[in-house]
Amino acid sequence: MNVPVGVGVVGCGTISEAYLRNMNASPYLKVVACADQVLERAQARAKEFGVPHACTTDELLRSDEVELVVNLTIPLAHAEISLAALRAGKHVFTEKPLATTRDDGRLILDAAASSGLKVGCAPDTFLGAGIQTCLRLMDQGDLGEPLAASAFMLNRGPENWHPNPGFFYEPGGGPLLDVGPYYITTLVCLLGAVRRVAGMARVLYPTRTADSGPRAGETFKVSTPTFVAALIEFESGTQVTLINSFGIWGHDLPNMQIYCTKGILSVPDPNYFRGPVRIRPNEDESFWREVPLLYHHTVGPANFRGLGVAEMALAIGRGENPRAGGELAYHVLDVMESIQESYTAGRHVEVRSNCRPPSLLPLDDNLVVAT
Repeated sequence: MNVPVGVGVVGCGTISEAYLRNMNASPYLKVVACADQVLERAQARAKEFGVPHACTTDELLRSDEVELVVNLTIPLAHAEISLAALRAGKHVFTEKPLATTRDDGRLILDAAASSGLKVGCAPDTFLGAGIQTCLRLMDQGDLGEPLAASAFMLNRGPENWHPNPGFFYEPGGGPLLDVGPYYITTLVCLLGAVRRVAGMARVLYPTRTADSGPRAGETFKVSTPTFVAALIEFESGTQVTLINSFGIWGHDLPNMQIYCTKGILSVPDPNYFRGPVRIRPNEDESFWREVPLLYHHTVGPANFRGLGVAEMALAIGRGENPRAGGELAYHVLDVMESIQESYTAGRHVEVRSNCRPPSLLPLDDNLVVAT
């Protein structure tokens, strides 16, 4: 593909910094416009990253230069902006989750299908060197068949780093919808589609207080669960324990481990692109061994968010679906909403959707982003 895809960014908040830095470094992308409901924010980002146009969302969607809209708005606005972009004839890559309900998620996929457009969705961390190495190890069969797994995401919460943390504690937020997509997406890539789930949840603290940034000292009510425990059964029969929480930190639990017939795979934090990747054979007196990463495109501490947009641009050029695509994101959303239904109703819930895990990146992958 010789001509880069013209990109328009909607939503110029905290996460847009990494996206714009990395997309500017990709030869497959050309950021031509950015928009935000606060125009001054869009203007500041445009100046910072040399984006030619800062404008309203409507103006961005009318631009002939914009072929792909990168939707970085808050979760409750994801469906509205993505649907508007598709109606305007633009491909869409959205931050996670795809939407906050499966009904809205299905509207997005149907709108794209009816107009011949592509939908991509974060997280794209599974395209990083760490998780791609894990996927290739599983594909090689050296660890045998997966039997079970565990995954833990417990941290303090966003009030110690995000300038506007309140929406993380409202419906559409919480640790399940905010950080759960990283973990569930990685599990689906490793283990396949999910069959059914069971969940329990609670609010750990009724209020939270921002302790940094422009809202430091401001207290806000919590209206969505901040501790979610789920049991997930995959179509393969593999069963997984997943725990997500805002309000617990300092633990020493692993990020994710896959328990296989020949050994254990220790998966790096799905919120990042790097390693380490470790394995331990199922043998007496065995020990953990770090596995050299088989990929090198995201080695290092940098935040490579936007990698999925670059991969999507390549897929569009080839007439293919992106690896971080809509069907995967919809299945992950369906799993999360099924977990919510389970802890609300107190029963197992069958997951309605299905998907095929994306193919491995080639070992000579040539995705380019900033380092």
